[in-house]
Amino acid sequence: MPAEIIDVHSHSNDGVVVTDIPEQILAGLSLPPGQRQMPTMLLYDERGLRLYDDITTEVPEYYLFGAEEEILKNKADEIVRTMHRGVGVPSDEVIVELGAGALRKTSHILAGLSRLVGEVQPSTPITYYALDLEQRELERSLNEIASSEIGEQLIGKVHTKGMCGTYDDGLKFIESGTLFSQNISDGLDSSDGPNSQNASPVSSDSSMSDASSETDSPMTSTPEGNNAPLHIMFLGSSLGNFSRSGAASFLKTLPLRPGSGDTLLLGLDHDNEKDRIEEAYNDKRGFTRRFIFNGLKAAGRALGNSDMFDEGNWEYVNHYNVAERHHEAFFKAKCAHTVSDPMTHKTVSFMKDELMKIEESMKFSETDTYTMFTEANLRVVQRWMDSKSQYSLWLLERPPFIFPTLSTSLDANQGARKYSTSPFGVPSREEWKHLWAAWDFITLRMIPPSMLFQRPIDLRHICLFYLGHIPTFLDIHLSRLLNEPHSEPEHFKDIFERGIDPDVDDPNQCHPHSEVPTEDKDWPTLTIVLKFQRAVRERLMKLYDDIDSGKIILTRKVGRVLFMTLEHEAMHAETLLYMLLQRSGTGTLQPPDFILPPWASLAAAWDETPPPSSDTVTLGPETVALGQDDIEAEDGVLDGDARSHSFGWDNESPKRSVSVGPFRIEWRPVTNGQFYQFYQNGGKDQVEFPSSWVEEAGEVKIRTVYGPVPMNIAHDWPVIASYESLSTYAIVKGGRLPTEPELRLFYNKFESGYEGGANVGFRNWHPVPATTGGERNEGKGINGGVWEWTSTTFDAVDGFVPSKLYPGYSMDFFDQKHQIVLGGSYATIPRIFERRSFRNWYQRNYPYPWVGGRVVYDVESK
Repeated sequence: MPAEIIDVHSHSNDGVVVTDIPEQILAGLSLPPGQRQMPTMLLYDERGLRLYDDITTEVPEYYLFGAEEEILKNKADEIVRTMHRGVGVPSDEVIVELGAGALRKTSHILAGLSRLVGEVQPSTPITYYALDLEQRELERSLNEIASSEIGEQLIGKVHTKGMCGTYDDGLKFIESGTLFSQNISDGLDSSDGPNSQNASPVSSDSSMSDASSETDSPMTSTPEGNNAPLHIMFLGSSLGNFSRSGAASFLKTLPLRPGSGDTLLLGLDHDNEKDRIEEAYNDKRGFTRRFIFNGLKAAGRALGNSDMFDEGNWEYVNHYNVAERHHEAFFKAKCAHTVSDPMTHKTVSFMKDELMKIEESMKFSETDTYTMFTEANLRVVQRWMDSKSQYSLWLLERPPFIFPTLSTSLDANQGARKYSTSPFGVPSREEWKHLWAAWDFITLRMIPPSMLFQRPIDLRHICLFYLGHIPTFLDIHLSRLLNEPHSEPEHFKDIFERGIDPDVDDPNQCHPHSEVPTEDKDWPTLTIVLKFQRAVRERLMKLYDDIDSGKIILTRKVGRVLFMTLEHEAMHAETLLYMLLQRSGTGTLQPPDFILPPWASLAAAWDETPPPSSDTVTLGPETVALGQDDIEAEDGVLDGDARSHSFGWDNESPKRSVSVGPFRIEWRPVTNGQFYQFYQNGGKDQVEFPSSWVEEAGEVKIRTVYGPVPMNIAHDWPVIASYESLSTYAIVKGGRLPTEPELRLFYNKFESGYEGGANVGFRNWHPVPATTGGERNEGKGINGGVWEWTSTTFDAVDGFVPSKLYPGYSMDFFDQKHQIVLGGSYATIPRIFERRSFRNWYQRNYPYPWVGGRVVYDVESK
């Protein structure tokens, strides 16, 4: 049977396909000399698609195709299992590939899907749609698949169909819901596609067009009530043909729904060596040249004269900008000449050696990639690389919430800049909303009603306390700031004012700061607590309204209250989560609407990651800057600089310089596997069994919010253990734990940060192996998503002044029993993790730290 193709092009009222290619060509030609360009879409007419297919089969220098095909050949079954969360294929599932091309690589995914389905089904459960520009090429590719050996495997398992149109046409068709109803009824023919409006033409497989979307809002999702998952595939590093901002905007518009099982499989080229990239786009045998020059012929044809551009007047040149990670391809004029538009008869003159751009392709560093995903509201589920680490396939989902990068947070609609020019200054409304999304997710979706009146660990309050404590703390400080009465109900202040902290003398004994009820019936109900929470949040937003209107001046004191209450809530979210972790598998619910970690696939990828070329790196002697100058006493004097000020807690001030002697430090924190081997080989007599471990049926497993996972999955995660245990381990290994300045120096040089993929801000709900010391990203990487112990005791530094707003924040713990910890866990918000002056602390023998550690070795000064 002939391939079924749905026409999703935009059409005029008389049924003609709407295209603005002629207008784009003329607009590009009308630019000043040196800035002229052609739309990349010209390369992908019917002949262009076949020429591109020749490149992928005949040009080994074009490594992108081979690298991606290698991944798909070796990992197709793993990829499709991960897409489906290991639970099989539901009925009426839809897979759409943007810019499908010749389908040779896709055939591996289709074969994997057929194996996943298993037996032939009475009703074919999966429908795959290849979206591309040229109908005849779609028909040819789909018919070749149908008549191949793979086509036989797909019968009763996967329908293969086509969608003819641009990316925007196809996505608007999905958004309209027609695709899903057509998939269910299977009753539309190719003429039934809707005439999507305002579609912008975008190129196909590995196409090279800047299809930047200016919208900041994601498209509406598929029809209400439709639960069939949508899987989008965008292979060939085609996304690299957008601008960087356009790529993030485009990904943000993809109609992926949180918690639905929707995924995006995305191919991205790495920022490889300059020579390799330039050769990939300009092979010695001229395949790329023929492909590019077909675009020149297509430009003339679009304007009514296929001979408008004389190929003899042009040559093909390309260049890769290493700093910008940006490849560009040009037509270069061999001589001065003039062309004439056959429609308007206007002429355009070109100078000798003038360049006219036809293609560009962005390449992606680790920082580029994670920044783009975060800006697009996407979360990484899994990543696969080729054997030479040239190229990656990423499986992504749209999570229920995500924290933006700090630069994005400042720039978004310029909303934050009304309050601060620093990511560590006055928080914006948007920052509060992101934090509330995380807080509500943890408290309302991971704590079952049966746990509200339980203590996840003995040293803390019941869960309900923390739901009331956070709005009470905020309400108290707003009332003091504004000289207003507390919100109702008044008795909340007595119950929820402050929590329990480990006593300075004994971590197994705690001292209450509030008189809390001893009977469940005496606590406020959850409904009352949440009503109070809503009222306090509304009160906070009213304060922002008053700041915006000028009714209240944004002084440094106002800014400090906003900073302090936001970060207080963020730290309590993290504390509550590590408490809930102790009840994983026995009470705490798994994070809903996040795809479950594909443990086997992740473990395989982690095992394939090459270790650092050496175990340690030598640093120092060097001077390290610690802390920042943020004097609370100046708030009433220097009120005018609130928007340019960076805030910190009292123990972060003042800024100081510390000299550090030479030392060797391990690239990676001590892992579960290393600590377990030590524990088994006599260490159990020297260290405690970590609370992050649990023994089940004689097997040691690692606690996660998804329940305990086997040691073979988590053996390379950083171990989470007490200071005393990790200090003993380091001493036995001939070293010690680092000082605060030593660890800060290491982080300054080798920590990649949130934008570089650090495992913070709920990128994962579990640790991951550390990658610092790897070859990619100039040796920068991540520590795995745990705080890290230092051997520096938490104490006042010269010039320390306790906070006036929160006097006991630091002083209560200057008892010579607490150690400074640096970094951040996977639940630490980016503004805390990124602020290099931030210092956390835990008591040395606290049973439930969320802290790992790495070993350092002393080096004699020369």
